[in-house]
Amino acid sequence: MSNALVTNSLYVNAERKVARLDFNQDYPTSVVAFFNSPDVQELVALFLKNEGTAVPNSFESLSAKEYLAAFAKVMIDDATIYDQFSKEEILASLERFYSFYRSLLRVSVIKADSNHILGQEFKQIDRRFNELVLRSYRMLEEKLQGFANRTFRQVSAGTDASLLVRHHVWAAPEKYAALNQFDFIDKVMLRPPLLMHTISNKRKGLFTAVDYNPIEHFNGKPGEWYCYPAKIGETLAFIYFQLDYLVNGLALANLFELAPKEDVIGHKPDVILLFGVPETEGMVSHYYHDEQNGIWVGEVPYTDDTTYFGYMKKMCLTLHNLHQINHGLLPIHGSMVRIRFKSGQQKTVVFFGDSGAGKSESIEALQEVADDQIIAVDTIFDDMGSFRVRSDGQVVAQGTETGAFVRLDDLSSSVAFNNMDRGVFLNPERKNARVIIPAASYAEVVAEHEIDMWLYANNYDDGVGVHFFDDEASAKKVFIAGKRKALGTTDEVGMTTTFFANPFGPVQEEALTRPVIDKVFAALFQQGVPVGEIYTHLGNDKSPKALHDSARALLKDLMEK
Repeated sequence: MSNALVTNSLYVNAERKVARLDFNQDYPTSVVAFFNSPDVQELVALFLKNEGTAVPNSFESLSAKEYLAAFAKVMIDDATIYDQFSKEEILASLERFYSFYRSLLRVSVIKADSNHILGQEFKQIDRRFNELVLRSYRMLEEKLQGFANRTFRQVSAGTDASLLVRHHVWAAPEKYAALNQFDFIDKVMLRPPLLMHTISNKRKGLFTAVDYNPIEHFNGKPGEWYCYPAKIGETLAFIYFQLDYLVNGLALANLFELAPKEDVIGHKPDVILLFGVPETEGMVSHYYHDEQNGIWVGEVPYTDDTTYFGYMKKMCLTLHNLHQINHGLLPIHGSMVRIRFKSGQQKTVVFFGDSGAGKSESIEALQEVADDQIIAVDTIFDDMGSFRVRSDGQVVAQGTETGAFVRLDDLSSSVAFNNMDRGVFLNPERKNARVIIPAASYAEVVAEHEIDMWLYANNYDDGVGVHFFDDEASAKKVFIAGKRKALGTTDEVGMTTTFFANPFGPVQEEALTRPVIDKVFAALFQQGVPVGEIYTHLGNDKSPKALHDSARALLKDLMEK
């Protein structure tokens, strides 16, 4: 790969805009050591090749070694360098190099298998490196501009995030033994607001079953793959990702609970995902059910399309949902919130529907029209949960994610700005921009929540308000049809139908899902839980009036029912 840089301690893929710094291999502790680092010289060479002006006899026509030697002369006030190049030219190049480096997603990695102190201090180790890079840049900048800075911006100069990794041995069946060679992510440190960019910004197609186990042709190499052990609800998932998908791997930290080592060592996961494999059948994403070992295995190919985080999130949820269906639980594509009223009442509401139907928008509209009648709206799950019928006939819900993957295009700016200090922003300058923000504690997500109301987000009809179904059959007809007007958040446009509005599990296993649907609807109607649809109008009219009118009707129903 022409835009790749690989040394013992530094990996850069300029095309994917990612960099990994292995602090176990090299960790400069002084400005002199930093500028004399072979890795910095290699990085300069990559910069000059890809970003430099390459004008003959210019500062950026120098070799990487000469380029850094010129910086060294600036640092020791050796004025002979200015006989060849002006301060302005050198400063302009320094700024371009600094911007090139900071345009990469830079992640430090520290391995701490047997060093308890290192494991406790990995954040400080990374912080000191950031301070060194910033100090080195400012020293050069001030000498070249001829005066000391008067304004200081404490940016993430060295890295954007840090990973503490460890080698764990899990209870791998024989055919999965090769996976025991990869390091597990043990701790994650992010520096939000974290703005990350990917080549693709939209998900295409469905995940399909194959009759072979993807592990059979997996040949990843140590050092090129990491595992994020995730708790997706109560499902244990080992998410292996290739190094160029660091954006996706980091974003997981704001979405799924990171499983502790006690849940990894000596245990077998319910789900394994291999993300970024060189080849898959048809170069699309697949899954396989290893019934013998009780593991759902997914594979996602290494392509430009799959850089979009939606592939990572939705394949994880597909595998989780398939696991749930096989255990008699019903996966719900929707959002569940607990609404706390000023009167002291509390109501849990589930908003149901496919991408772009208006689930999140309905929740936001409800908050906007409620004035002071609502004290708080607590998120239980944002995108996917499961319904289970208990032995006493009560239907309860559990969530999957501790974070929310929010589309910025259709929400007010306050949602993003109010969470900026914790958010991971994905392609914020593009259509279908997203932010991942923490939403609920893991304990809250996996607790059993009773359901006070279940609403289908109808974005295609012209009605206003909320319509409740009188009988089980008419409700099931709407929910199972899964109609919506697609808004371009995936590759679909116009009126679509998706079985049970959930292309992540139920579509793949419709026959297994139908009896679970029947059981859940029967229990809900027997309990007298209101089941209906809210008209969001997003498919036809994006002005807030109609949705706000529907939200006002919902508020009235919630306070009366």
